[in-house]
Amino acid sequence: MTSIDPGPGAPQRAGVPKAGQRRRLALLAVPGPVGRGRHFARQALEDWGWADADTLTDDILLIVSELLANACIHGGGPRELVLTASPEGLRVEVLDHEATLPSPRPPHLTTAPGGHGLHIVARLSERWGADPHPGGKSVWAELGAARLRSREPAGPGVTGSPAGRGSAPAV
Repeated sequence: MTSIDPGPGAPQRAGVPKAGQRRRLALLAVPGPVGRGRHFARQALEDWGWADADTLTDDILLIVSELLANACIHGGGPRELVLTASPEGLRVEVLDHEATLPSPRPPHLTTAPGGHGLHIVARLSERWGADPHPGGKSVWAELGAARLRSREPAGPGVTGSPAGRGSAPAV
């Protein structure tokens, strides 16, 4: 179900290898994909030295939850969760079965239920976007290495920059 691809010549130790590391969690037809994805992400963050009882860890796990929940609701279910750690930072990516690219539901009403997922992802990440793939798409969010090292949670200046958005059902 899970695989670790440490990359060529990467050391097997705690922390992010200099060459980076990608971890994948297959979620096709897996019950409880959001909870499983959060557990998988927390373990990866611990292994990379980026997990602690702090707001940044909570931010990352919330991004994972929102992307997986959106895949469940709007993408025909998640196929895979991919976490990529590199010297540049962390990329959280969810692949699903729906080819239509997402866009935040406008207008964003804080008092209305639903429609907050991509607004949350944009607020907590430095960049987010979506890319088409055969049989679906991937929706991703990125956090830079400086923020991960400083352990700073999302602040007023962190707004995300939607990239690769297309017309999609409101998410």
